[in-house]
Amino acid sequence: MQKIKIPVNDPANFSFQECLHFLGRSDKECLHYIVDGKLRRMVLAGGEPVVVEIAPGNDAAYLEATVLAPVGIVFPEKDIQDFVTRWLHLDADLREFYDYTWTDPLLRGLAAEYRGLRLVGMPDLFEAITWPIIGQQINLSFAYTLRQRFIHHFGYHASVDGTDYYLYPHPAVIASLSPEALTPMQFSRSKALYLVETAKVLASGQLSEQTMAALDYTAARDRLVALKGIGNWSANYTLMKYSRFPQAVLLEDVGLQNAIRQRLQLPAKPSMAQLQEYARPWQQHAAYAIFYLWRSLLPPLNV
Repeated sequence: MQKIKIPVNDPANFSFQECLHFLGRSDKECLHYIVDGKLRRMVLAGGEPVVVEIAPGNDAAYLEATVLAPVGIVFPEKDIQDFVTRWLHLDADLREFYDYTWTDPLLRGLAAEYRGLRLVGMPDLFEAITWPIIGQQINLSFAYTLRQRFIHHFGYHASVDGTDYYLYPHPAVIASLSPEALTPMQFSRSKALYLVETAKVLASGQLSEQTMAALDYTAARDRLVALKGIGNWSANYTLMKYSRFPQAVLLEDVGLQNAIRQRLQLPAKPSMAQLQEYARPWQQHAAYAIFYLWRSLLPPLNV
């Protein structure tokens, strides 16, 4: 089997187990699986769907990806390395953020408690834009149910050793649909419309990975907000999880509000003015601050 080493930057501040804990938060997840302490998922390598298993290497400075299927073919290592690096933010250096947390009363202690957690991202632009559309104004459990239906119905699928693996639906597939094709899956009429319209923008090339890469944070946010169904929260979610802008801040996020309420033992969710005051000093640490506060809502790793 083909094995590929994937370098880990700042390995002293990387925990594969913390990343697995975050990735295992929903039983409706179907793009990846956790099997015997390893990650399995389908990715594209050389334009072909490949099922890989990702595990810690013999050295903390790298992970090892093993191609499980198809066998007998050597795939481009760089495609797999790049995907996993972006997904698990393996090229990050957390030292400056960790130092900063000790100066912020709201964040103090998070670095010690969740040391090594990387900001798990979404290397697929269409997924990163449409996941917040799917999750708007519904609870997280139902959002995962809708996402699972969306992937099962429209994503590329292959069965390997009795397990079904999927790729996230391609924009061209969704662009060819009418919104009515999604409403039987319990998507609201507006969400169905936003998903199809977003797919059309990407499928036509009006928005692409290349155009996003050329934009700074403000320009990228403005470009996303111009899309139907994308507001400030959805845009910043995409910029955090796909573009990796460290200043992406999601003050409208209910999870963030609940995490702050719990940590500060507030009688009610903080107001927008309070949230702005808490987040004002974060600046280049905003995305990681939010991600670690989200993590505080999950059970401890040893549970």
